Amino acid sequence: MSPSRSPLIRACGPQDADYLRDESRLAGRADSISFPSSEGEVREVLRATGADGTSVTVQGGRTGIVGGAVPLGGHVLNLGRMDRILDPNPNPDPGRRLLRVQPGLPLVRLNEWLQSASGGLFFPPDPTESTATLGGMACTNASGARSLAYGPMRRHVQALRLVLPDGSAVALARGRERANGLDFRLVTDSGRLLAGELPRCRPPAVKNSAGLFVQPDMDLLDLVIGAEGTLGVITELELRLSPQPPRLWALQGFFPELAGALRFAAEARDRLAPAALEFFDRNALRLLASERRANPAFADIPDPVLLEASIYAEFHSDSSAASERTLADAAALLEACGGDPQLAWSGEEARGLEPMKRFRHALPEAVNLAIDRLRKQAPGITKLGTDLAVPAAAFPEAMAMYRRDLAERGLDYVIAGHIGDHHVHVNMMPRSEAEYAAGRELAAAWAERAVAWGGTVSAEHGIGKLKGELLRKMYGSDSIAAMGRLIELFNPGRRLNRGNMLP
Repeated sequence: MSPSRSPLIRACGPQDADYLRDESRLAGRADSISFPSSEGEVREVLRATGADGTSVTVQGGRTGIVGGAVPLGGHVLNLGRMDRILDPNPNPDPGRRLLRVQPGLPLVRLNEWLQSASGGLFFPPDPTESTATLGGMACTNASGARSLAYGPMRRHVQALRLVLPDGSAVALARGRERANGLDFRLVTDSGRLLAGELPRCRPPAVKNSAGLFVQPDMDLLDLVIGAEGTLGVITELELRLSPQPPRLWALQGFFPELAGALRFAAEARDRLAPAALEFFDRNALRLLASERRANPAFADIPDPVLLEASIYAEFHSDSSAASERTLADAAALLEACGGDPQLAWSGEEARGLEPMKRFRHALPEAVNLAIDRLRKQAPGITKLGTDLAVPAAAFPEAMAMYRRDLAERGLDYVIAGHIGDHHVHVNMMPRSEAEYAAGRELAAAWAERAVAWGGTVSAEHGIGKLKGELLRKMYGSDSIAAMGRLIELFNPGRRLNRGNMLP
């Protein structure tokens, strides 16, 4: 494609190297790049690239870890300049609590704006990487620590605008466009009819961001959320905000035995209604302690207690009295499960919770740094982590399986994540390409077990370009083919975000 087709498009050069990769550590290639700042400019770029069928990869903050933002040639459409809050004085009716934003707005900037506003509102989705953009979060149905209480991104999107590869657009609003059973019908602003049958594949009854979300009589807005940009480019989002809880506090306990930590998490989830429950195994604690000693960038995280496991529990209460009761119950449960209350960390409100949040958010960066160091001796490896979630009944067996299989193969690893959703990440640290191959085999075997238990191969990160075969294990070839036909209807030739979700 010639960049002269649109003044918005220019050739990729050495200065654009960062736009050829994301946090997966996968690198790609592209011939041209653009940075639109409006929906009109997105339409112009898509029409210009469509003149000769150029593939287009859409990017936001490039914080994903499955290669979804990595181009496989063609054009890069980066939405980083579409980062505005579109109605800074949201609806006069405070009961609606809606806010329109562009897709390139980073979560951290939305949170800063909400903190400075006087409306007492917040946005619950809480992925570990706060520089994730809201459009990217919608594309993967992102979640994070607080999804235990508030659900994933899907629950907090009220409406969106979607531009298709031909430059036409469709507006979707919750409750307005619905499927009739599995039959659906949409009309774009140019009069193009999109109609057909949804795939006959229901998502599992666990936290999930694998494949297209499909249910009979579904709200068609939900089809776009989690579709990883395979149906079109999200150019605007209307977010549903939530009232800020009157009281916030958190407790992080340390346990000399893994069994005690697992028991604490299970009983806290059932009895204390936490907003978040996060797990750290002994290797995670040791990795953070090591980085804290050696790397000045980690100097401001708390010094971990080096026991077998740690659980971070966050609670949102409607009164001081309720908060005090829950705190007492949590401290008693911690002690009953073998944790020492004297070693625990605790904090109240945003300022008190901040050190523990920095600790939690530092772990993925520590893992990335460790992988980068290992790549110097084994350049062929990439980040190798799982995103499996399983039903509650299968979770203890899953944890035992991870630790047993890793020990048998002598692989270094870190296990951490959202234990309240029975969703932890196993991050393997291969020291050679042989260990990397062994880790990939393990991840595939675990995915099969998770699916057999009724779980998912991806609970929050999506499929991207790295986990397509795992999606096939989950849904089977017929359902994958049906997803492909639906994607082709919106995105002929899969010109848009080629390689995402379906290999």
